[in-house]
Amino acid sequence: MSDSAARPRGDSAAISIRALTTQKEFEDAVQLQREIWGFNDLELLPVRLFVVASKVGGQTLGAFDGSRMIGFCLAIPGLKPGGGSYLHSHMLGVLPEYRNSGAGLMLKLAQRDDALTRGIHLVEWTFDPLELKNAYFNIEKLGAVVRSYQTNHYGMTTSRLQAGLPTDRCVAEWLLTRERESKPILARIPIRADVDRLKRTDPDDAQQIQQRVARLFQEYLASGLAVTGFERSTDSGTYLFSSWPSD
Repeated sequence: MSDSAARPRGDSAAISIRALTTQKEFEDAVQLQREIWGFNDLELLPVRLFVVASKVGGQTLGAFDGSRMIGFCLAIPGLKPGGGSYLHSHMLGVLPEYRNSGAGLMLKLAQRDDALTRGIHLVEWTFDPLELKNAYFNIEKLGAVVRSYQTNHYGMTTSRLQAGLPTDRCVAEWLLTRERESKPILARIPIRADVDRLKRTDPDDAQQIQQRVARLFQEYLASGLAVTGFERSTDSGTYLFSSWPSD
């Protein structure tokens, strides 16, 4: 995998992306999990998983500001029913002070470039539907679609970002060689923009929002729709649903 470097807009430091290959780099990625998500040790992805992923066709990518690792991405190979291969991008994180530096996008683009050089045309990952900034990034910046919603996908977690809520997740499908078509919007799910604050200050209200979102997602996806767009405003984020062919 070739190195790539860029100077993100608004950040004077050059951030580079490269494959992680050494024990020290894998250990640094484990430490980043503590800093970014606040996981207990039991929930950390261990060094051994990074080693295995790097040797069996997965991806272990790091984002660096000089010699300091400030983000990482771990993907593992997957197999679809019928034999189609893809990459499951299991974890991507960037330190809070670098979240507007472009490092996350650089990691995803490096992931895409590497996948395409190996003839892989699909990357999937999960994300919290209540994390509206991530939803916009995944759906609008990368062009992913969502056709699956998983309730409490990982079980209850110690991550401070989850704030005690069930780990409901959307499954993002990134079709690397296919442009997402523009289609009429047939349904919408708006979510208030302060839901992150509610997780901390009013968890009961946040859980009611999560349950409503889960019910609507399951209803719309079961009817053959998929998320094909996302709108953001100062007050809300809105998932946009269109018709989408099944596999």
